[in-house]
Amino acid sequence: MSKITADHLSLSAFVYVRQSTAYQVANNLESQRRQYSLVERARQLGWETVEIVDDDLGRSGGGTARPGFEKLLAAICEGRVGAVVSLEASRLARNGRDWHTLLEFCGLVGTLIVDEEAIYDPRSPNDRLLLGMKGTMSEMELSVFRQRSVEAMRQKARRGDLHLTVAVGYVKTDDARVEKDPDRRVQEGILLVFRKFAELQTVRQVLLWFRQENVLVPSVIQGRGKRPIEWKAPVYHTLHHILTNPVYAGSYAYGRRATRVMIKDGRKRVTRDTLLRNSKDWEVLIHDHHEGYISWAEFERNQHLIAENANGKSYMGRGSIRRGEALLPGLFRCGRCGRRLHIQYSGKGGNTQRYVCRGTFGDLAVGNCIGFGGMRVDRAVAQEVLERLQPLGIEAALRAMEAHTQRHSDKHHQLENSIKQAQYEAARARRQYDAVDLSSEVKI
Repeated sequence: MSKITADHLSLSAFVYVRQSTAYQVANNLESQRRQYSLVERARQLGWETVEIVDDDLGRSGGGTARPGFEKLLAAICEGRVGAVVSLEASRLARNGRDWHTLLEFCGLVGTLIVDEEAIYDPRSPNDRLLLGMKGTMSEMELSVFRQRSVEAMRQKARRGDLHLTVAVGYVKTDDARVEKDPDRRVQEGILLVFRKFAELQTVRQVLLWFRQENVLVPSVIQGRGKRPIEWKAPVYHTLHHILTNPVYAGSYAYGRRATRVMIKDGRKRVTRDTLLRNSKDWEVLIHDHHEGYISWAEFERNQHLIAENANGKSYMGRGSIRRGEALLPGLFRCGRCGRRLHIQYSGKGGNTQRYVCRGTFGDLAVGNCIGFGGMRVDRAVAQEVLERLQPLGIEAALRAMEAHTQRHSDKHHQLENSIKQAQYEAARARRQYDAVDLSSEVKI
């Protein structure tokens, strides 16, 4: 007795098409052809109306949001589906929740499930058992594949051989090693970022200097094959990434981000938390893995300084320099509760400042711990500083002149490098043109 009845044929057959990744969509074309050819199988079984659901191309079936699958379930609940046609169980779902939800809905409304091998009726106990086993095997298969892949990546990372991407300023050799980019201009551009941070002490000030002086930094154009270098004005994220990436200290790091799995809207949501600041929490850290632009000690000093510059992020941090006439913001702390003192400006034009500890005012609505005028304190501290620095005034002036000269020298050096690169590329293009022209003359 055939499982397909006239009631089934009076409804539509829905062909569900899915591939897990964008790479599979672009390259695994044979799988797509097999899935789309299921339309012909549905017609051979007797369905005249066949609809294709391919909204989930490039989406995993492991529990993430899939609009195509939701569309299919909605059509089943509306009683518009006579059969769900798919290549195999793993195409419909890779987790038990989605698979058993599909079986439950199909069993309630009498929708058949069809693959390349057989026709299943979810209302039949035997078919329901067989479909349940197929779903469980599909889910187990995905778990095994994922476990194998993750463990293989970790084992390779422990040796320092896992390079998913290579930071700008480095290239990957044929024997899978990481070396400095042979382009001298690229090396000088990376080194300039570190020199400016050592001089200016904040990422924002480094960004402002590059922008004001119109100095460009190297960036990689992502893609397959050779990665061309593009020179452009930096943004904050670019400079912050260079200054916080341990690869520039000659160290290999893996597992710098923590992965967290959450349930949102009934679906699994995998998120990657912010960077783990403490290097002891990283899964793998190999020093002297390759040639670095800076030492590890300098890298750690940079991380400490960046953390301190984040206002409000570190309890004992001094904070970055902020606007206002006050001389000592971020340096005073309350003698009672240990909190950082805040600055309050008043008077005409905001020229009068006051250091205040708010204590637990925000939490308990109690009075401030302490507060005092800032003008007298600032003058006293300024006087002490000037008295200590006065014998070194000439030396400080000379260093200021050297720093001013160095700033112009850095910009001039970068311009020279860009001119040399342009001359080299022009000469190479000329040699290639002459070689092509000469070969054409020989043929003639």
